[in-house]
Amino acid sequence: MKPATETLPPGRLERFALLIGHVVPDAITASVILLLLLAGAALALGNPAGQVMDAYYRGLWMLLPFTMQMTLIIVLSSALSSAPAVRAGVLWLSGLPKTRGQVIALGVLVVAAAAYCYWGLAYVMVPVVAVFFSRAAERNSLDIDFPFLLAVLWAASSVWQYGLSASAPLLIATPGHFLEGLIGVIPLARTIWSPAALVHEAVFLAVTIAAGCALMPKRGAPLSQFPESQRLLEAAPESQSQGLSYSERIERNSLLSLLLSAVLAGWLYFHFWTNARSLDINALNTTLLLLNLLLHRNFNRFTGAVERAVVSGWAVIVLYHLYAGVAGVIQYTSVGERMAGFTAAITSPLTYPLLTAAVGTVFSIFIPSSGGQWAVQGLVTSKAALAVGVTVERGLLAMSVGDQMGNLTTPFWYVLIAGIARIDFRRFFGYGLLFAALWFVIGVAAFTWLPC
Repeated sequence: MKPATETLPPGRLERFALLIGHVVPDAITASVILLLLLAGAALALGNPAGQVMDAYYRGLWMLLPFTMQMTLIIVLSSALSSAPAVRAGVLWLSGLPKTRGQVIALGVLVVAAAAYCYWGLAYVMVPVVAVFFSRAAERNSLDIDFPFLLAVLWAASSVWQYGLSASAPLLIATPGHFLEGLIGVIPLARTIWSPAALVHEAVFLAVTIAAGCALMPKRGAPLSQFPESQRLLEAAPESQSQGLSYSERIERNSLLSLLLSAVLAGWLYFHFWTNARSLDINALNTTLLLLNLLLHRNFNRFTGAVERAVVSGWAVIVLYHLYAGVAGVIQYTSVGERMAGFTAAITSPLTYPLLTAAVGTVFSIFIPSSGGQWAVQGLVTSKAALAVGVTVERGLLAMSVGDQMGNLTTPFWYVLIAGIARIDFRRFFGYGLLFAALWFVIGVAAFTWLPC
């Protein structure tokens, strides 16, 4: 065995990851670069400078409600992941694997299960699972590269695109959506539960596990090299009940949190069963809030968890507005229409999924929202599908391939996950690009040839 102090030369995969980390700017810098490129394109297409500026300003604040919804998703999900019951479950699972392959496979399945249920929960579970599983692996003398495992688990979270919280499929399954006059109401059985979507999910997870096992660096960077990341292992301190004031005792009493939980459960009952409404972002956040109250058991523990979790939401609070400004340039100038029109003009039934996924990737870079992307791209995607003779749901599913491709190839979400994991996002960004390529190839193949 080599001495612990000896520096091993990096392999080709590690060198690639380091190279990408050196050349990719942070998310704020990337948003400014994208803005300059889109503004230049808008001017070249004949849009007056004043219109371009107005489009940016209109976009800059058009996601205010959505930004708060996304902030709540991240903060409440992060708070939920710190609940004693959740941490105990992840800790128990982390002790099951006995080989490197089992560490990767079980970690992928745990994250994928969370992602399929709720995308926001998956984003915070990625670093939590990576840290707990890496710590257990290191204790069992298994060589696990922490940044690489983080990238593998982040890739596994992609299954949310065809899960229960997929924004665009939920939107078109809801009566009264903005495209109902053109495409009608499309049930989830024809989108996220179609044969193509189900096969895609299964194949991608299997390939992710296989690639993770094959490409994991033999002597990588264990968790012990990342002391800040190890702080995720620390449980929240329990306060003493002695010497507390009357108000502090009330905050630590479970009765009030149970009463509020009953109110939230009642609202969810009326939302889903009495009013027969579909799943939406507000219902998801209400569910998250309910689970937090039940698992933290009192307001004192819950507010403490939220206070610690707010740090992980800074990227959404700031960057969504910058990306929204870029989205405004696309939406309120001729840039978006020209891009979509060009794509629609050159599609055929065979090339439609590939081109739709490619255009979806471009749009996803500028629009940090699956639902927002469908709002911008949905009309053209639907009309192009009808024009070339394929189903609208095939277009939506192919667009979702591009949506996640954008998530896997831009720094935004990497920064968010890195903030929770307390690691420089450049340490695992390069690895993530490899799984992005796998996602794109599998997705395009599935939605080109399989029924949906």
